Amino acid sequence: MKSEDRQIKCIVPPVSRCNGAIQGTEARDWVEASIWTERMLAALANGVKGGKWFSLIDKVMRLQTLEIAWQKVAANKGAAGVDGQSVKRFGLKSGAYLRELAETLASGTYRPQPVKRVEIPKGRGNTRPLGIPAVKDRIVQTALKMVIEPIFENEFEESSYGFRPKRGCKGALREVDRLIKEGFTHVVDADLASYFETIPHERLMALVGKRISDGRILDLIRGYLEQDVVSDLKRWRPTGGTPQGAVISPFLANLYLHPLDRLMRAKGYHMVRYADDFVVMCPSREAAQAALSEIGIWVAENGLVLHADKTHVGNCALPGQGFEFLGYRFEAGKRWVRRKSLKALKDRIRARTKRTRGASLDQIIESLNPMLRGWFGYFKHANLYAFKVVDGFIRRRLRAILRKQQKRPGMGRCLGDHKRWPNAFFAEHGLFTMTEAHGLASQSRC
Repeated sequence: MKSEDRQIKCIVPPVSRCNGAIQGTEARDWVEASIWTERMLAALANGVKGGKWFSLIDKVMRLQTLEIAWQKVAANKGAAGVDGQSVKRFGLKSGAYLRELAETLASGTYRPQPVKRVEIPKGRGNTRPLGIPAVKDRIVQTALKMVIEPIFENEFEESSYGFRPKRGCKGALREVDRLIKEGFTHVVDADLASYFETIPHERLMALVGKRISDGRILDLIRGYLEQDVVSDLKRWRPTGGTPQGAVISPFLANLYLHPLDRLMRAKGYHMVRYADDFVVMCPSREAAQAALSEIGIWVAENGLVLHADKTHVGNCALPGQGFEFLGYRFEAGKRWVRRKSLKALKDRIRARTKRTRGASLDQIIESLNPMLRGWFGYFKHANLYAFKVVDGFIRRRLRAILRKQQKRPGMGRCLGDHKRWPNAFFAEHGLFTMTEAHGLASQSRC
């Protein structure tokens, strides 16, 4: 985040863990100081009367809160919503716009604009919908999230890693690794069909209402859930789900699955969840089948659906029975890069290494290296095979470009091209090599 200087560490003494939730300093050193005062943090640790929080809207509509929220939205950039106002244009008069936004929130006249829907590629010719709220709505949602997130974060389970402060993919992957090494190799690999589009609004609002009694806060959240959606010339009002792309959507999605997290822990199962992507690690096939049965019952009772073709039970210690999680495939005691992730990288490489690209080799390599380093940084614990494949693929693409520049036909696959432009040639031009990086990383771990 760009506003690290505004964040404080909670000075409330750490308290014990309760129902699996991390509490105290460990969980709240990321809260916004201008909103969560020492008194509020103490109330969060000790509990509030009746378990519900009142009078929170004044913190959302405070100009200082909206200014901090605007800084976060500006840092994330993003496209313009239905009103056509970009982040850059908003920034030209941000002071006036933010004051106007504070006034409409204070007077109760604020209404979110429709969400602009676009379709983004998902692979195999499929797409998934992405909602783009207007800039001012993203600002209010960010302010709202800063105010209410700590209340629920204080209770969320340790098994949940997605879109949460100080948590992420690497923590989830480490936990999966740990459980496999401890013998929990029978895995329930579950997939919720169209989860973000099917969350029942009333049940979600009931979960929010268990901790928040401020009617205006509840109205704000409901307003975002029921925002009209605009796609081309069509406009409609959703009856369920949270719009993907909205600032507050991942938080609400986590909140709706929180009861499932608690159920799995209460039943003694080891679940690792990242948003709607989760696995349950078990010591035996019987335990995994029982866990899947529990999940199926909960899902049906809460208005969701398990994807029949993508939900299964297997022993990841055996070949052919592995599972995919957060870009990796766990199988036969090894971590592999899943095929879909490898294909996505190749597609990105192809886009930057077209034979007709009018750029020098050094310029092309300079554009590739940051992407390759980032990809390797995430997948560096995968089997070496994927890195050899990527390195060879990139060099073939670059040799084809060099042949084209020399007006030679062919795709750079022949032995003569390998001799003309050996691997060392590309290393001299600074090309990042994943195989070499993997070797250096392995040495550093010794």
